[in-house]
Amino acid sequence: MTHDPGRAGEQRRDLAAALKDLRRASGLSGERLAVRCGMSQSKVSRIETGKTLPSVVDVQQILDGLGVDEELARELLALASIANAEYEDVRASVRRGLHLRQRELGALEAGAKHIRYFLPAMLSGLLQTPEYMRTAMSPPVDPADCDVSQAIALKLERQSVLYDRSKRFDFLLTESAVRWKLCDPAIMAVQLDRLVSVSRFPNVTMGILPLSAQVADAPFHTFTVYGTKLVTIELFTGRLVLRDPKDMDHYRDLFDYFSGESVFGDDARNLITQWSEDFRGCA
Repeated sequence: MTHDPGRAGEQRRDLAAALKDLRRASGLSGERLAVRCGMSQSKVSRIETGKTLPSVVDVQQILDGLGVDEELARELLALASIANAEYEDVRASVRRGLHLRQRELGALEAGAKHIRYFLPAMLSGLLQTPEYMRTAMSPPVDPADCDVSQAIALKLERQSVLYDRSKRFDFLLTESAVRWKLCDPAIMAVQLDRLVSVSRFPNVTMGILPLSAQVADAPFHTFTVYGTKLVTIELFTGRLVLRDPKDMDHYRDLFDYFSGESVFGDDARNLITQWSEDFRGCA
């Protein structure tokens, strides 16, 4: 079986159909299977009709309840893992309109109470100034062949979510992400001032992972954890969306590990202020 994250929707339907066919072939009713695998009958029904996406753990419980052989179980568990992932091509986002991507991100932020941003290479849109933002949205390699003004306006509008006291935001930035000279030094200095300002919001925690720290793991990529619902991973060519609880746990553990090697509060602000002054000295 070939697993393609870009076909996640189709593979979810395949998974639902396979589980339903196996249950029927076993002669079990949905109610009896639910008892065997410790689920409600309604959940089994929603999984079989495709209304609920089962996690890998859910699928394992169902397969155990059905007594499926090991080889078939491995194949269906692999399918469940891919079904819980989506790949969003950046070119497809451009074709649909970058403003729609901003609306999708806004919906994710609106629906989560606690969001964690791990930023090893670049600042999140919620932290960006307009000048930094425009440069970030106009990369020299394969730039968007469209006017980014509407997307920038919506990106700035999204920043209002930071003022929602019912939400909690944790930003973890590497020194490399903060000091990467994406723009002219004068613009970078203002951008860093913005970081200091946001770090003082009562519902925001901002940590810095300095290059001087000895860290036994590498910050491979940007990721965002939206509550207990999903994780997004940023790539050059798109975005990977993971929903499986095991993936969620892994990325929360990663965030906690890197947090333990970082500095926060006034220590973090002092570093950012120092780097801001360095940029001003180069302007």
